[in-house]
Amino acid sequence: MNQPAPNPAVVLLSGGLDSVTCFAIAQERGHQVHAISFRYGQRHEYELQRASLIAQRMNAASHRIIDIDLAQLGGSALVDAGIAVPKCDRVEDIGESIPVTYVPARNTIFLSYALAVAETIGAVDIYIGVNALDYSGYPDCRPEYIGAFETMARLATKAGVESRDRVLTIHTPLIDKTKGQIITEGLRLGVDYGITLSCYDPTMNEGEVQSCGRCDACLLRAKGFAENAMQDPAIRRLRIS
Repeated sequence: MNQPAPNPAVVLLSGGLDSVTCFAIAQERGHQVHAISFRYGQRHEYELQRASLIAQRMNAASHRIIDIDLAQLGGSALVDAGIAVPKCDRVEDIGESIPVTYVPARNTIFLSYALAVAETIGAVDIYIGVNALDYSGYPDCRPEYIGAFETMARLATKAGVESRDRVLTIHTPLIDKTKGQIITEGLRLGVDYGITLSCYDPTMNEGEVQSCGRCDACLLRAKGFAENAMQDPAIRRLRIS
């Protein structure tokens, strides 16, 4: 019996809540997932450890960790230890302006690498877990940005120029969902959120990685699990600030 042809897709995998949900959605849609993560000069590598674990447990067809150094450019609390990660006690206290955790041009750089991987493996589907509702105000998480990049990608690639049947698509299945809705979808798909890490400023405590609980990513994550009437499975102990 003939086996069905692989249906490859590139999934950007950070090790966090959104990207693992994207991974599961791509698999449900019948894709053979090729995950890519980035060692880009971020403050910690705990997220890469989680990404590797996720890729292994969810049977990724491949997992690349790509080295680039955005710390050379600075300009963000995520790559410059001299800039403090902003923290507060409630989601309502998160500011409306673009925060210092925004890494200049990061998604543009990441998607460019994803595009190169897609061309290399013959994929026309790229998944990224950007979100325009429960997010920290990053300009490269908006639908307008994704649409513009997709247009560029179709113009700038061999596949985009030569193929009429297979059109390169940037999939953003979470872009219009709240964190609570994202978690609901992930739970339906059997995602193990206990092995994910979203925190911008985690610490190591007694051999365990512990989220700070007060950065934007932690607060939005906690809000999502509260909306699902459950405790975050990644938290093994309460942290009292």
